[in-house]
Amino acid sequence: MQKISTQDIIFDIFSMMNKKLQHLKKLLNEMGSVLIAYSGGVDSTFLLKVARDVLDDDKVVAVTATSLIYPVCEIKEAKTIAKRLMVRHLVIKTDVLSNQKFVENSANRCYWCKRELFSKLIELAKKYKLNYVLDGSNYDDIKDFRPGMKAAKELGIRSPLEEVCLSKHEIRSLSERLELPTFNKPSLACLASRFPYGMKITKESLAKVDKAETFLRKFGVTQVRVRHYDQIARIEVYKNEIFRLLKEDVMHKIITKFKKLGYNHVTVDLEGYRTGSMNETLKGKMKGKKREQ
Repeated sequence: MQKISTQDIIFDIFSMMNKKLQHLKKLLNEMGSVLIAYSGGVDSTFLLKVARDVLDDDKVVAVTATSLIYPVCEIKEAKTIAKRLMVRHLVIKTDVLSNQKFVENSANRCYWCKRELFSKLIELAKKYKLNYVLDGSNYDDIKDFRPGMKAAKELGIRSPLEEVCLSKHEIRSLSERLELPTFNKPSLACLASRFPYGMKITKESLAKVDKAETFLRKFGVTQVRVRHYDQIARIEVYKNEIFRLLKEDVMHKIITKFKKLGYNHVTVDLEGYRTGSMNETLKGKMKGKKREQ
């Protein structure tokens, strides 16, 4: 029996990724012209780069939505990267807080948010005479609990990364090869994902969470979530980075800042950061469905 070397395995992995990349290029070329929902994250940046490489300048438009549910720093980064990729970039406003179904924060909250966003993108695509509206959902996302994907399918939004079966890991690897600055960027999720289901989402509480997370990043944590329970904050960072928050002087600074923001109690989750921790309360209620970030 012939022994398979590590080098052979690595070659096979890269070969498979390259096949998927070529499939993606072929798919985008067949589409002819596209409008891409662009967040500035790993997936949408990779998709935008490949689309820009394949299609003519006037056949690719990136659109980033601004809203209270998106951290301000992410909007700025999306603008910077789009400029670097020399792609036409539009920034539009969305007002999900005017939708009571979103504000009530049920388990399908993301459906209403994405439906509003995608509806606006479809109108823009018509305005600029672009054939398809795309999002950056990848193959791994189909395993997660993501109500927004239902809205995408209902409205005919295409997800090329999912269609060619590119996983998150493969997208990061290919992004590094393409020298994209996002290849090792932490996963993103809108600020609304910090609230337990059933707790109403308000302008004030979103701003509070954004300020709290921005403050925590100053202490060198790679990933951070501040889960908001009214006057209680539950901080999630990677397990191997919890120690950064437990130094005496750092704890004092965090407690002082968070209390100024209106939190009476500040906790650190010993399980560490994990996607979809707010969905853990849904177990048993939603059989067969998994997590959103």
